[in-house]
Amino acid sequence: MRSLLGYSRALIVTAVEAERASVLDGLGLGEQGPDALESGAAVVVTACGVGPAAAAAVTAQHMSIAMQEGAPFDVVISAGIAGGFAGRVEIGGLVVATESIAADLGAEGPDGFQSVDDLGFGSSRIDADPGLLRTFRQALPEAVGGPVLTVSTVTGTAHSKELVQKRHPDAVAEAMEGFGVGTAARLWPGATFGEIRTISNAVGPRDRAAWRIPQALATLRDVFGALVAR
Repeated sequence: MRSLLGYSRALIVTAVEAERASVLDGLGLGEQGPDALESGAAVVVTACGVGPAAAAAVTAQHMSIAMQEGAPFDVVISAGIAGGFAGRVEIGGLVVATESIAADLGAEGPDGFQSVDDLGFGSSRIDADPGLLRTFRQALPEAVGGPVLTVSTVTGTAHSKELVQKRHPDAVAEAMEGFGVGTAARLWPGATFGEIRTISNAVGPRDRAAWRIPQALATLRDVFGALVAR
């Protein structure tokens, strides 16, 4: 397989195996064994598990091994399905992150939530690489661009949705791994980072009957088919 989007070597990180299978199918790779990392394959797709901690740990592990093997990754993509904010993106739609934000990283107090940025403890935001973002937008003109939130607890009530939207009025989607993947990726100079999400449900009160996971996985497959065909 030729390189993805002109990069020498790509690491694509999903949360679960169903997402990984959709990405591999779109790329035309079928089943990819564990030897792909050590063998220097041009594109490696891995399922890291759910949440930002697992995402950061597995991404860092893969990037470290690739560096030791002399075939480092120069692009890292967090990919998978997500909840979308109604009015910004519809179920079945596609978003590309302009930035990945750790939306619940901070502290609560009498005056409400304060992010780590507000507290002066660091940053809760990782910008997508501008060049990669431009490439995504050219290859995926239907995609909605905007901040994608990374959370450890999925928003599941109308009240919590209202609070999240008040803090992040421009957010387009909510997932659980992007900030973790980005945190690890930026430790390696020269590695670009981006996040792609397809929408399976609306952020807010949990209504499993309204979720469209198979549709979102099919869209995810088609997205990576478009990227590899570019």
